[in-house]
Amino acid sequence: MDYYAINALRENHAGWSLLRAQNAPLAVCLFMTAFTGPNQRNIGRQQLIDVLDDLLFGLRDSFGEDRFPRPASEYLDDWAAPERAWLRKYYLPGQDEPRYDLTAASEDVVRWVESLRGRDFVATQSRLTSIFAVLKTLVQQSETDPEVRLAELARQRDGIDAEMERIRSGNVRVMSAPEALDHFQQLTTLAKDLLSDFREVEQNFRRLDRQVREQIATWNGSQGELLASIFANQQDINSSLQGRTFQGFWDYLMSPQLRTELRDLLERATKIEALAGVENLQAVTTLHQDWLPAVEQTQGTVRQLSAQMRRLLDDKVFLENKRIMQLVRSIESGALALRMQTPAGVFTELPAPTVEVALPFERPLYEPSRRTVVDDDVVTADDADVDAGALFSQFHVDPERLQAYINDVLADAGQATLGEITSAHPLSQGLAEIVAYYQLATDSDWASIDPETVQQLSWTLPDGSIREATVDQIVFGRPA
Repeated sequence: MDYYAINALRENHAGWSLLRAQNAPLAVCLFMTAFTGPNQRNIGRQQLIDVLDDLLFGLRDSFGEDRFPRPASEYLDDWAAPERAWLRKYYLPGQDEPRYDLTAASEDVVRWVESLRGRDFVATQSRLTSIFAVLKTLVQQSETDPEVRLAELARQRDGIDAEMERIRSGNVRVMSAPEALDHFQQLTTLAKDLLSDFREVEQNFRRLDRQVREQIATWNGSQGELLASIFANQQDINSSLQGRTFQGFWDYLMSPQLRTELRDLLERATKIEALAGVENLQAVTTLHQDWLPAVEQTQGTVRQLSAQMRRLLDDKVFLENKRIMQLVRSIESGALALRMQTPAGVFTELPAPTVEVALPFERPLYEPSRRTVVDDDVVTADDADVDAGALFSQFHVDPERLQAYINDVLADAGQATLGEITSAHPLSQGLAEIVAYYQLATDSDWASIDPETVQQLSWTLPDGSIREATVDQIVFGRPA
């Protein structure tokens, strides 16, 4: 970022204006008390006024009544105004009381202010371990050479076997207390960061939808072009990086098996002896319960955006139909007013009636069709010289079986190449099965064919010989 970009942020960014405000300590204190501290969202106006009144009562008792002379409701209205945008004020369907939530910019300021306080214990080892784990996953899951991936899996298997042997021999290594505190602090930090990310995700969805609604409001083209543009933008919202990664998180969180495993791990973490002195240790067991309301609200925002676009489109259609009826009525009124007044000069021109003339001698003469003599003598063939085995050696490639193979491999990975699928489920019907995979990839919206990258596929014939084929690389993705 250069000087001009930084200066633009200083003048226009809501978070920077919050830091420069005179009442910034009061606003940040309220945001911590009402929102980030208890991990709450969607707070009603009266409830938020009560929390702010409690803060103002204690501050006025210490600094005097003149320090914060305005009532709590005026502070909230000021902070939720569009020129500040520290709070988001909105209404839920069927409710008259406004609701409040932090904006992404305000939450960034709250996290930054909390970081200024400093920490007695800074997690470093667990961060380094996480960096190595993420880096290994990135490199290993992006490797296309089967031999390299098999070698890495073999190395991991050998390490697991060695660890199991050490445990059987009684050499059980337990994480030390500093290491446990290190990992626990990183766990709580990542959980809070994840909750703060949901506000930014929701804000990104609203910004994408706002662009679509602005396009609808200023559209001057045809109705068909408008529909095509709306559907394309809706698809862009769902298929954007923000939409796909959020959908992946939602699918991961909605898995009953993964939720059970996460709950079991959190409960076991609270029983670690090295963490017995940590404050609010039992609150860790409800981390996933804090995520669910935030994710459901973001999902509700996406659904609400779709409904808003549909209503805007209905309004556009209504206005266009009303305009058409007005034009029809004006034409009818003009015709009625002029029905007794003959216009001067040439009013309209009509082509003269004509008759198509076809003379009899211009028609072609009749020509009888020729008879073709067909030799219909039946000759009995010798069955001994006919090989009927080809009639009984036909086989059928079941596409549902191949789709089951693809789903089985994608259950453990976000995407997989055709080579990885055939490694897990070898080809049994040769080239016909490869053609069927191509057909599945062509019909699927979650598969791509890369003609610039090739891959080798092989299969074994019934006589034991091996056949190989060089084909374009096919990548199957897990449907969202």
